[in-house]
Amino acid sequence: MTIKWITPVMLKEIFINVSAGSTRIAITEDKELVELYYESPDHQRMVGNIYKGKIQNILPGMQAAFVDIGYELNAFLPFSEIGNSEFISNLSFDDDDDDSPKPSKNGKVKNIDPAKDFKIGDEILVQVIKEPYGEKGPRVTTGISIPGSLMVVVPNGNYIGISRKISDKYEKRRLRNVAKGMKPDGAGLILRTIAEGKDANILEHDFNQVMENYRTLNHRVKNRKAPVIVYEDYETVDQVIRDLFTSNISKMQIDDKPLYKRLYSYVKTVSPDQLICITYFKSKGSVFDNYNIENQIEKSLKQKVWLKSGAHLVIEQTEAMLVIDINSGRFIGKKDHEQNSMAINLEAAKEIARQLRLRDTGGLIVIDFIDLLQPENRKKVYDEFRKFLRKDRAKVSVAEFSNFGLLEMTRQRIRVSLMDTISEECTNCNGIGRIASKDTVITSIENWVKRFKKKANDKRLVIHLHPTLSEYISENRPKLINKMMWSNWLYLEFEQDRELTKDQFRVFSKKRKDFIDENI
Repeated sequence: MTIKWITPVMLKEIFINVSAGSTRIAITEDKELVELYYESPDHQRMVGNIYKGKIQNILPGMQAAFVDIGYELNAFLPFSEIGNSEFISNLSFDDDDDDSPKPSKNGKVKNIDPAKDFKIGDEILVQVIKEPYGEKGPRVTTGISIPGSLMVVVPNGNYIGISRKISDKYEKRRLRNVAKGMKPDGAGLILRTIAEGKDANILEHDFNQVMENYRTLNHRVKNRKAPVIVYEDYETVDQVIRDLFTSNISKMQIDDKPLYKRLYSYVKTVSPDQLICITYFKSKGSVFDNYNIENQIEKSLKQKVWLKSGAHLVIEQTEAMLVIDINSGRFIGKKDHEQNSMAINLEAAKEIARQLRLRDTGGLIVIDFIDLLQPENRKKVYDEFRKFLRKDRAKVSVAEFSNFGLLEMTRQRIRVSLMDTISEECTNCNGIGRIASKDTVITSIENWVKRFKKKANDKRLVIHLHPTLSEYISENRPKLINKMMWSNWLYLEFEQDRELTKDQFRVFSKKRKDFIDENI
């Protein structure tokens, strides 16, 4: 008797919550939150949008040009992105690849002479491949692509591409034959993974929609003056459905009826076999609360992330990089130190891979795993971590452990990170995540009083403080305050003010009953 092992199928689901201020899309794997997309009036996506821009500056030293696309910051166009279609798979949320020839590994385009090929004021057609971030404008490419639900048209290409994730050679042959009958002259056509098994009529319908967008684009390019947007990609929720609602999604629930009806109609057109998976969440309240997503968001996005074993991660974002530290915490192992460290590191590797997807963090990432003495154990952690990262649609590059036991990696940045999207810099701590201690504030008050005495004659002052600080002073520092009054020969009163933060204070003149400038 032969025993066949059945690999368990991962339960992948999509949940969409609509509120007055935002639309949130959560993707779960085996009921665990792995990706979260957020859309609000203040956070509109630019990736995928096509602009007719004007070259503002050419910097041969940077091998790049800056293009005015009508945004507050000029777009950044590296010379390596001129005619480069490498990022087609990254537009929107697509994770597909085509089997067409690729550009060189270094992405460089030969024979680019900015002095001859470009001049300031030239009009140029570009597409956004990275969102603006901080004081940096969006990154753009001239490798234009127009995505549909089932395929992508590449105006500057001349090939047919089939997603590598379609493994059936007969299906690939069928799709290629269908594509040959549709491919526009002088343009490329890439069929996405979701095109697998789709009837020729459905494919043709999607192609006609893409070509209609293509014709609209050409019309706008001819009739509008730069800088101007000539093609606007779908909103976030529509992009998620277009690119991620594939056959491996077992359920999609939406708690907003108008949005449910609109998406139902869309799925009915492009993928009717998946209608059974899309449902309207009729219960009261939020679909996020019902499926424990809200709680997962709260826990997962903290600086300290606890693991099931009792160990935890500390995740800190700096200007230069993301730093992740693994601590044993409350973990109590019964094995030797090496085996305990190994168990924690493997658990942490899986969680870190999930956190990177969830937070959508890009750039340089440094991970400090718990030290392992045996090289084979470090190799196992490295291999397992790379395996967990395979689920990530963003491009990642992972180096082996350094001599100091650190693991360095980079993750492609396309969108603004989730943390930057759903939060803003604290005006009180200026983004450092910390405020002045109580005793530091008391020292600041004393210094202020000394400066005040040099310029004024008031003898009675009222100092407003946050209740926490006021109580701390009365309970722990009364002698210090008395000394401050005697040394400066004035009387101080303290009043609680809940409108102030814990490290703020305001001073009033008892005599004049008015506020005194704190910068005196």
